Amino acid sequence: MIIRTPARIHITLLDLNGSYGRIDGGIGFSIQNPQFILESTQTENGVNVEFDESITDEEAIEECNLKIRQAYEDVCNHFDLDIGFDFKVHNAFSAHSGFGSGTQIALAAAKLICETVGIEKTSVELSSIVGRGGTSGIGTYGFEDGGFIADGGHSLKEKATFLPSSASSACPPPLIGRYEFPQEWDVLIAIPPYGLSIHDGEEVNLFQRFCPLPQREVEQLSHIVFMNLIPSMLEKDIEEFGKCINEIHKRGFQKAELTLYDERMHNLMQHLRDNGAYGVGMSSFGPTIYSVVDERNKESVLKATREFLGEDAPIFITKGQNSGYVIEK
Repeated sequence: MIIRTPARIHITLLDLNGSYGRIDGGIGFSIQNPQFILESTQTENGVNVEFDESITDEEAIEECNLKIRQAYEDVCNHFDLDIGFDFKVHNAFSAHSGFGSGTQIALAAAKLICETVGIEKTSVELSSIVGRGGTSGIGTYGFEDGGFIADGGHSLKEKATFLPSSASSACPPPLIGRYEFPQEWDVLIAIPPYGLSIHDGEEVNLFQRFCPLPQREVEQLSHIVFMNLIPSMLEKDIEEFGKCINEIHKRGFQKAELTLYDERMHNLMQHLRDNGAYGVGMSSFGPTIYSVVDERNKESVLKATREFLGEDAPIFITKGQNSGYVIEK
């Protein structure tokens, strides 16, 4: 049995101030490439993880090993299963790059196990079992249905402090809305070589360092998202959508995250804007950079990105994905 899951772009967290009684909240969208592809075979007991010979990224291998084995233990313990699995990873995301790899790996493994034994659970239920979605719900809802996702964050009654999903025991947040991402648009992806690979304890420390963010900034952010960004996407106004992406990165958590990077990241993003990109953002903690483009500017922005980063950097064009995981039996 093989499962294919989409990566996601995390645009921003919405409220890391909490003055109104809720924190977190997020927006993002699924993309067609890269994909996480995992195969499973039932065995008598234990868990084994292998990798396609094309996968050589040591960080990605380590993350897949850890997340698959942990998901296996979580699911088997939760449902009291006495069963084994051989897993083989056929394609993996670059680890800690902003694609939401941890959630996709854990949910993919959990879904394959449940599918094998005939247990039907939603992605939200599986996320709670494997400990994902404690801050952002974009990966969870993207795994299920793809598209553009807005989630409603967590009540302070459930989650009293600012923590990343990897360190939070809160349940996945409620879904505010799921929208079709325009298929007329392309998404340029670039992974610069000066990423910071922020995760685990470092990520926890940064949440504690930056939060709470100024109330005025999170108020502005919510207004931009719900009165400008989402309406412009529904109206398929790519230029306005891009402007909103730029504005989002001037405030809130995205502005804070960008302060971690040196001038090379800022220069790269400005270079793309100067060469016709409608909007340029950094997914989550990065280092993945994205831009929405169309036939009018796609080639010029792609050329400018390659000129800035060189031919060896991963740079490609993809599209939003308006569907979730696929299982092949």
